[in-house]
Amino acid sequence: MRKYGQHFLVNERIIDAIVASIPAAAQNVVEIGPGRGALTQKLLEKNVVSFAAVEIDPQMRDFLLGHFPALQGKVMLADFLRFDLGTLPQEPTFFVSNLPYIDAADILDKVLSWPYFDGAVFMFQKEQGQRILAQPGAEGYGPLSILTQLRAQPRLLLRVGKACFNPPPKVQSVVLTFKRKENPLPPPQYASFARLVKAAFAHKRKTLYNSLILSGYDKEKTDSALRQADIIPTVRAEQITLDKFLQLQTFLYP
Repeated sequence: MRKYGQHFLVNERIIDAIVASIPAAAQNVVEIGPGRGALTQKLLEKNVVSFAAVEIDPQMRDFLLGHFPALQGKVMLADFLRFDLGTLPQEPTFFVSNLPYIDAADILDKVLSWPYFDGAVFMFQKEQGQRILAQPGAEGYGPLSILTQLRAQPRLLLRVGKACFNPPPKVQSVVLTFKRKENPLPPPQYASFARLVKAAFAHKRKTLYNSLILSGYDKEKTDSALRQADIIPTVRAEQITLDKFLQLQTFLYP
């Protein structure tokens, strides 16, 4: 049952804290990768209007249905990264998961990009969680920090030790909560903003200006945009705030 590399959360204090962090107003809840149902059982007790679970492992799906009759019709067998979110109720939705570490960033991006995302509580490997929370100038600050903080307010909820799992993973974990923010960029502009941010960090030892030029941005337009945004060309990307990146986007794509 562990061909997907699951580490099952078994610490009741952590489980209770995760479930308690879900706002009382959350009426549509989706659990990603419920596994053996440590969180699922407590989530079902919240009696939300709509609950669904997306599980990749058919053996785990069968285990859940055998142990929790209330899940009949609510467990969808799918890889969440390929799962069509359009099949869910088109209503504000809260997501919960002890995320698979290897896909955590991609799953977070998919959830934050969904128009009906309302909030989430997710577990990450500690270092990845720190990158999500990082501020300009801090270790780990980069595209994951900026593109997450553009769309949501992440907060640290819990630090989770290895002994809270069976079997114990090799790394420490953290639980973060996410509250929806109004994304100031419509999808086409968000795509170009994401490219800009990733290009800014693509050459870590280069200045912001040089990294953008090496990534294919026009020299004249980049120089003009940096001046208008009042950004020194010799600064490095890790010193640039989210607001400054948004200004730079505006002047690059007027």
